[in-house]
Amino acid sequence: MKNTYLLTFLLGIVFFSCQEDKSKNIIAPQPIKVIVMKPESIPIFQEFVGQIYGERDIPIRARVEGFLEEIHFDEGGRVKKGQLLYVVDQDPYMQEVVAQQSAVSQSETLLIQKESDLLRIKPLAEIDAVSKRELDMAQAERDASISALDASKANLKLAQINLGYAKIYAPMDGLIGKTLAREGEFVGRDPNPVILNTISEIKNIRVQFFLSENEYLRLAREHGDKYNEDNQRIDKEETIGLILSDGVTYKHMGKIDFIDRNIDPSTGAILLQASFPNPNKLLRPGQFARVKIKIKDEANALLVPQKSVTELQGQYSVMVVDSENKVQTTQVEIGEKIGDMWIINEGLNKGDKVILEGLQKVRTGMEVIPEIAEFKSKTNL
Repeated sequence: MKNTYLLTFLLGIVFFSCQEDKSKNIIAPQPIKVIVMKPESIPIFQEFVGQIYGERDIPIRARVEGFLEEIHFDEGGRVKKGQLLYVVDQDPYMQEVVAQQSAVSQSETLLIQKESDLLRIKPLAEIDAVSKRELDMAQAERDASISALDASKANLKLAQINLGYAKIYAPMDGLIGKTLAREGEFVGRDPNPVILNTISEIKNIRVQFFLSENEYLRLAREHGDKYNEDNQRIDKEETIGLILSDGVTYKHMGKIDFIDRNIDPSTGAILLQASFPNPNKLLRPGQFARVKIKIKDEANALLVPQKSVTELQGQYSVMVVDSENKVQTTQVEIGEKIGDMWIINEGLNKGDKVILEGLQKVRTGMEVIPEIAEFKSKTNL
């Protein structure tokens, strides 16, 4: 009898211990942060690598040969239109001017002589004192002297022009670069520098970039109604952004002002140009930047943070919390990448609760307590 009581007592202890262990294994639902899918209109941008040029970039050339004698500007500084920049040795060209002046004087003297001969022969020809042939010769010699004088004057003018080319002046206001020739160098003929320098006006800058044929067609279909038949922009909307090499977005917006007439058959690309204001002279010719163009507006787009999307063997999925607060895995089709978010083309609907944080803590079928949160993107959409 005592054994029976003892056995019953022990069984009771074991039973209550098991019940206590089971209660310890029951996990209460955990709070999980989720975002609620809300359709919104999202602008879709695409980036293209471009190179920066000045509003005008004018090369400074030596138009005559000679030794460079003088440089009259500070490299990298601003110059004014008409400012003297370079002086090439003028002596050979001065001598040429003097020689041509002498030739003009000789031609003028010869013309005076031939006109005098013609005036003397004309009266004699009228009374048949000289032959008609002599009159014609005198007339021809006078006319030839006039032509010779004109040629001498033209040669003198050319010599004076070449002498003027020995001094090189700035063709416009702008920023001048590093000189490619120093005093004492022979310039104006290869292999010595023919282009001595370049002056750029950078109050506004141009960015040239290329689009593939498919990219061009996509852009043209979206924005074709914004240009007239002369390829000029009809509206004044400026939707062109610029991302500099350090990743910073340039604060001034630009606009496309040139589309080339043809696609290069060797590269399959077409050249476009966008202009941007540059009031602070931050941008310089030769820089590279990424042009950011709005391709279209995506209506009713559902955005999901990239960190909420899982990829496995090319398949994408997200974890959602259903109406019973249970976790479910949903296959999705991703679309455009917008900063640190994805546009979801298929798989999600308005009002779905997508798990934002703690993916490693949940599994399919697990009950959770959804806490609605807002995702703050680190990029500007």
